[in-house]
Amino acid sequence: MADGVDPVQMEGARQARGLTYPFAEPPEWGEAIAVADGVLWMRLSMPIALNHVNVYAVEDGAGWAVVDTGLDLPDSRERWEAMLTGPLGGRPVRRVICTHMHPDHIGLAGWLCDRFDAPLVMTRLEYVTGRMLLADTGQPAPETGAIHYRAAGWDEDQIGTYRREYGQFGRAVSPMPSAYVRMRESDRLRIGGQDWRVVVGEGHSPEHACLWRETDGVLLGGDQILPKISSNVSVWPTEPDADPLGDWLDSLERMKAVFPDEVLVLPSHGEPFRGVQARLEALIRSHETALRRLECSLKSPKRAVDVFPALFARPIGDGVRGMATGEALAHLNYLRKRGRITRSRDAQGVDWWTMIKTGEAA
Repeated sequence: MADGVDPVQMEGARQARGLTYPFAEPPEWGEAIAVADGVLWMRLSMPIALNHVNVYAVEDGAGWAVVDTGLDLPDSRERWEAMLTGPLGGRPVRRVICTHMHPDHIGLAGWLCDRFDAPLVMTRLEYVTGRMLLADTGQPAPETGAIHYRAAGWDEDQIGTYRREYGQFGRAVSPMPSAYVRMRESDRLRIGGQDWRVVVGEGHSPEHACLWRETDGVLLGGDQILPKISSNVSVWPTEPDADPLGDWLDSLERMKAVFPDEVLVLPSHGEPFRGVQARLEALIRSHETALRRLECSLKSPKRAVDVFPALFARPIGDGVRGMATGEALAHLNYLRKRGRITRSRDAQGVDWWTMIKTGEAA
């Protein structure tokens, strides 16, 4: 592996929307690309519209620290076998670091930890939340969930689908280790003789960890900073009055003050890029624009499902209804908590959201 990789000088670098993409193509399945000194970029497939997740390996003495793991699916295990014996050279995984607890990031964490007797490294809220969701696997749907989605405007058939599909978190997640190593904001993980600073974001998940090697400006960004899409920010039945969008926007503002623009962002989806300040600003601006559209749409009362056109550029099908509803509620809760809209529940248990007119009390 070449030392001192300077991605900006790599052949095939291109620019788009204020970002620079240093690499011409993503790695082939089962292969890897060296993106920085001691850092390999690899990809695993996912059977959804977002068809891949990036995983990374950082040289760690005689072995590797793996960052994120992909889903626990036969295809992913086969690709890991190819990567472990191929680009990782048969060297052991010494620790498994997960940026957050979503299945495409922790799905094979337990499998890798067991295989190499390696510790799992996560923030506390991500680890505990992942364990909680795994415990729900195979359990019946709680009535609070049906109440939540009925309030959002779902019909009884859609609520029936929610009941049938509840508790499937563990379908693509191997059992998590019963112990972990905690990382938290501002910790410095020593990997391969170099420090990686932990920078925590909230909103997409409860305590998402980014890892920043300040010596050469390499940032393992997880889902916190993606180059072309915004991560889902949702309200779920477990905390119906949450304000994850407020947490998300606060996190992006904090990161604007932390990361210099020249860092190389290694995201979980899409391609590595430079131009983090432009991307953070674009993410903030896109949500602010959506909030303005949403507020204007509430001149007359609407349910959460009625505001989809104000927030999304395409029709919402059954497969993404849950995430779309969660995202709509995140934006609605944000406006309500700032005294800009009101919510009232009717006799059928449906919530109606309305703009507060000038001079009206919240």
